[in-house]
Amino acid sequence: MQDSSAVVPVRGRRRECRLTQAELAAAAGVSRQTIIAIERGDYAPSVYLAIRIARAMDTTVEAIFVPEEETCPE
Repeated sequence: MQDSSAVVPVRGRRRECRLTQAELAAAAGVSRQTIIAIERGDYAPSVYLAIRIARAMDTTVEAIFVPEEETCPE
């Protein structure tokens, strides 16, 4: 499952904060592999984890996890 919409904002914000993947993982309470999977778009975090990641980078969930636009079925 490749969700490229989240790739750039999470990785970009982490780099702006000058955090390594390991540092962000420790601050959010997850493994480095989880951060890697989120940045690659292979894993969509739970709302709770998204909040923890956003707080660790002093930003909002909306700023780093941008959902793809969806249309309602006709």
